[in-house]
Amino acid sequence: PDMYPGNCWAFKGSQGYLVVRLSMKIYPTAFTVEHIPKTLSPTGNITSAPRNFSVYGLNDEYEEGELLGQYVYDQGGEPLQMFPVMENNENAFQIVELRILSNWGHVEYTCLYRFRVHGKPA
Repeated sequence: PDMYPGNCWAFKGSQGYLVVRLSMKIYPTAFTVEHIPKTLSPTGNITSAPRNFSVYGLNDEYEEGELLGQYVYDQGGEPLQMFPVMENNENAFQIVELRILSNWGHVEYTCLYRFRVHGKPA
């Protein structure tokens, strides 16, 4: 609910995934990832921020899913960054998977503060 340092979903290492079930099926158009800015970090850096990630649309949580795009969160950019759907996709999804492939160098954990899915109702 807030963006205080450490008030994030943290997972061990630099790779992890998050599966979100939306309230309805949508045609995804974009995603946003938000992390605290360097100025709020007690260490002055945000090496625990996600770096490379991909997003998939799923029909059920047990399938591989359809790639919607591969992205890089810019640690030097704005805390809130928007990423448009990159793959030519005409399917609606109620389940979206965020796969974090790397972070900005933190060896112990990765922090995810906010992930949003934007789209049009199916």
